[in-house]
Amino acid sequence: MNALASITWREVRRAWSSGGLVLPVAFFLLVAILFPFAIGPDGKLLARVGGGVIWSAALLAALLPVERLITPDAESGVLDQFAARGLSDSAVAAAKMAGHWLGFAPALLAATVIAAALLRLPNETLLPILTALAIGTPGLAALGTATAALVAGLRGAGALAGLVMLPFAVPLLIFGATADQAGALKLLGAFSLLLVAGCPFVAGAAIRMGRS
Repeated sequence: MNALASITWREVRRAWSSGGLVLPVAFFLLVAILFPFAIGPDGKLLARVGGGVIWSAALLAALLPVERLITPDAESGVLDQFAARGLSDSAVAAAKMAGHWLGFAPALLAATVIAAALLRLPNETLLPILTALAIGTPGLAALGTATAALVAGLRGAGALAGLVMLPFAVPLLIFGATADQAGALKLLGAFSLLLVAGCPFVAGAAIRMGRS
């Protein structure tokens, strides 16, 4: 248990110290800044599409750290050392997933308040969006970790990660962007929980295949 907690804390420290946090948050805010320039200053239109913009930006921002989640540890032999210590690959993946979420989700939620102001979202819309992100980002972190394990060591891993991850993230995007509608949060929570429960096993299997 202590070893898994150490792995989680290590991922958090890597996110906060190596630029793994700054880049996704900066990208997220940049999208929120640029979008009003693209569709114009119409406040009503921005408020109507703002939730979808925030979720799209969050999804794309979550893709940015994917390459650093598994590949560096696989290439340096750190994952082999975990296996030699008796840690299962799925448990290591789950710990990495938790660390990945803690490394970017709190900052993303804080940045959402700024993005909502840039997109002129009313206060009554902001709370459902923050709630949806709090529920949906664990699913994004799980999907990102599984994707990182699947593309680790492959040429063009960054582009492949997008092709692998984005189709599976579509339900999160749909239910998250419509969080103010009845039942959407429940469906978002159910799909996010499914990803959190299943992705560590997918990532663990991918890590084992990469080792062999």
